[in-house]
Amino acid sequence: MRLLNRLNQFQRLWLPSSGAPQQVTIAELAERCFCSERHVRTLLRQASDAGWLSWQAQSGRGKRGSLTFHTTPDVLRNEMMELALSKGQQQNALELAQLAPVELRALLHPFLGGQWQNNTPTLRIPYYRPLDPLHPGFLVGRAEQHLAGQIYAGLTRFGRDSARPEGDIAHHWEVSQDGLHWQFYIRSTLHWHNGDPVETHQLKERLEMLLTQPGLRKLFACVAHIDQPHAQCLSFTLHRPDYWLPHRLASYCSVLAHPDDPLLGCGPFQLKIFEPELVRLESHHRYHLGHPLLQAIEFWITPQLFEQDLGTSCRHPVQIAVGQAEELSQLRLVSNSISLGFCYLTFRQSPRLSKAQALRVIALIHQSGLLQSLPVDENLITPSEALLPGWAIPLEGDNDTPLPPHLTLHYHLPVELHTMAEQLKQALAKQGCELTLCFHNAKSWDDYPDLDQADFMMGDRLIGEMPEYTLEQWLRCDPLWPAVLSESRFAMLINTLDAAQAQSEEAERVNALKHIFTLLMEEGMLTPLFNYQYQISAPPGVNGIHLNARGWFDFTRAWLPPSTR
Repeated sequence: MRLLNRLNQFQRLWLPSSGAPQQVTIAELAERCFCSERHVRTLLRQASDAGWLSWQAQSGRGKRGSLTFHTTPDVLRNEMMELALSKGQQQNALELAQLAPVELRALLHPFLGGQWQNNTPTLRIPYYRPLDPLHPGFLVGRAEQHLAGQIYAGLTRFGRDSARPEGDIAHHWEVSQDGLHWQFYIRSTLHWHNGDPVETHQLKERLEMLLTQPGLRKLFACVAHIDQPHAQCLSFTLHRPDYWLPHRLASYCSVLAHPDDPLLGCGPFQLKIFEPELVRLESHHRYHLGHPLLQAIEFWITPQLFEQDLGTSCRHPVQIAVGQAEELSQLRLVSNSISLGFCYLTFRQSPRLSKAQALRVIALIHQSGLLQSLPVDENLITPSEALLPGWAIPLEGDNDTPLPPHLTLHYHLPVELHTMAEQLKQALAKQGCELTLCFHNAKSWDDYPDLDQADFMMGDRLIGEMPEYTLEQWLRCDPLWPAVLSESRFAMLINTLDAAQAQSEEAERVNALKHIFTLLMEEGMLTPLFNYQYQISAPPGVNGIHLNARGWFDFTRAWLPPSTR
């Protein structure tokens, strides 16, 4: 990068005297800058023309000239970064910031939130952690799941104002009377982000690639094969009826990338930059549905700046603030809700822990005030009163069943479960039960080998656009459940899910799922602990922000009023 090279050279000139005037020869400066004498004269002339320094040469070879500095490398870097940011040159700004990342936060402040850059409406979101790669299939992070739905499209999608699937890549679909044959009719005006037309055979190829993944193979276990009966149609033939199929295809894990390039989609935003420090999305002008109102979305990822103060990026990962830390008092809460997702506790069927003992632990958690007194940030969590609205937690009355002398709890992120685990350990110690804690530093149980060593497990269950379907997906695909249930009981669970999915009426499928989860709670195998309080705050002028099921907002609906500057 030219700017970065010029800054590096200026810093080499400046450093030996820390900016004090120097008496130096051209040869010494050339050695300092690792270049020829001819080139260093060019550097001095350019820097002098820019007003960075003054060079007064002395006649005669080897004579010392006078070098006077009018700025410092830090000030110069800041000016270069501000210029790059104001011109929308994100990559230039990031490369300049590598020299001194400590100053990046202060420099970013004027450019955070909603900005018009070169007549382009841009929303910049400072974020507290690097984003994981957006590979096809299951993703564990809320931000990554949300981004997948903004960059890619699926055959179907969940409606903005309802939890029912509607057409996306497919404009509509039909199902046979027996529920075994589904035809999805593909739009004829689709384009990939690189401008190429979307071919139906590419969608078929990507779907077949998805079905080779173990997790998605479980999710689509009913699919026998996928065919292309004509140019604008995909046909699914099933082993058994599955009326969740449109929901499965609308889930973030089923969105479709180009078969030859997993980063290329046909959703409302195209991925332009995906680096550890910056993720940039730009609107897809040939998107087949309503075009985004913003031209660009940027995630500025500077975790080293937020270790002591998450205010600039988020007060907590579920409470996002699009703005500056020093101006949080001026930000307005634009949307908030209680998450339908929850942190949970599951109890593994084993001789070490009986049903009665598990139910006593559950009662202790929900009836002792433990959840209400957790020492976590105010207005962050809400103790669960139901698994989902209307799916009450069954609690028994008095239960004096003695607890085992030793139990083991395995748990993973989020960080609030550290606090929950310690509080539970103290509560069980008062009951004569020593609790051993084992922390899995991840967001899921994938590839975790020690589940069969746990007496109970604690984790976080994200909920998608249709909560009941998301819970069905959880039971089918999460490695947690084969560890919680015996082999025969898990096989019975899958058979029950298969019977439920064969019900053509959604209400019947939902009632069947409610019965399954109520039974799991009644038998002491599962209990929800707490829900999060999702919040998004933004500065004045950022409009159209409404929380979705994942605690984010639909980027296609956000907008900025025209700039008056």
